Amino acid sequence: MTAVESRPAGVLGSSTGRWPFRARVMAFIALTKPRIIELLLITTIPVMFLAAQGVPDLWLVLVTCVGGYLSAGGANALNMYIDRDIDALMHRTERRPLVTGIVSPREGLVFGLTLAVVSTLWFGLLVNWLSAALSLGALLIYVLGYTMILKRRTAQNIVWGGIAGCMPVLIGWSSVTNEVSWAAVVLFLVMFFWTPPHYWPLSMKVKDDYERVGVPMLPVVAGNRVVARQIVVYSWVMVGVSLLLWPLGYVGWFYPAVAVLAGGFWLWEAHALQARAKAGTTGAKLKEMRLFHWSITYVSLLFVAVAIDPFLR
Repeated sequence: MTAVESRPAGVLGSSTGRWPFRARVMAFIALTKPRIIELLLITTIPVMFLAAQGVPDLWLVLVTCVGGYLSAGGANALNMYIDRDIDALMHRTERRPLVTGIVSPREGLVFGLTLAVVSTLWFGLLVNWLSAALSLGALLIYVLGYTMILKRRTAQNIVWGGIAGCMPVLIGWSSVTNEVSWAAVVLFLVMFFWTPPHYWPLSMKVKDDYERVGVPMLPVVAGNRVVARQIVVYSWVMVGVSLLLWPLGYVGWFYPAVAVLAGGFWLWEAHALQARAKAGTTGAKLKEMRLFHWSITYVSLLFVAVAIDPFLR
């Protein structure tokens, strides 16, 4: 019996005709995972300010953000289409539109593919074709690389699949300059090393869900002590890489000051989590979500500093 077949009848794939129009519209919006896209835009817009060394063309900012939303939304919709079997069995995802039946699998697939095509053309025609290629590359990495190949096969899934979430940095820079510089590469690497210690605490919290559906997230296959140790390693590398913008000459004093302070607090939280894991702490006392929530604040502060720094040099 497959994961889909084990779901109670009438839940997965039920008729969409009985749902109100507004509920259907909201369901299609939910397929794009708006809260995740908000985080992607936080890393896109500030990079545009750094690339422009000031205020970029506001029309360009708008069309880049719209294109980014369409592209990431398409990737997320396709992710939900592919993962609808395991989503039905996980408490965290059991209310997603393709599980409840408010959106049919066919509709979800067509919606995701349409957004993928439209977003690529949007970037190519309104921004530039380098940004279009980077956007399409991010979508393919997330859908094919992470969702279809890595997620259900290896505990390194979020490490390499997370590359997709780093691409908005390159897209933001290329939208302004039509090229990719070392500054963009450094910030790309910051996001690369940020992604695992951002997501692993959440995985620790919901590892029973992942274990139930056979997804080998690191906390499932290695345990909390190993995960916490990996979080500390990635955290130190991330903070170190974040400081490279200064010696490379892309920023003044403000960005490194924020990077040191925010990074220092991150490392404090990462080592505190490791200490609790080493002590065998479990359940609510592990407080793994403290680092997860701080990770979002950290990346927001860091990239706001990226946007502000050109005005203080």
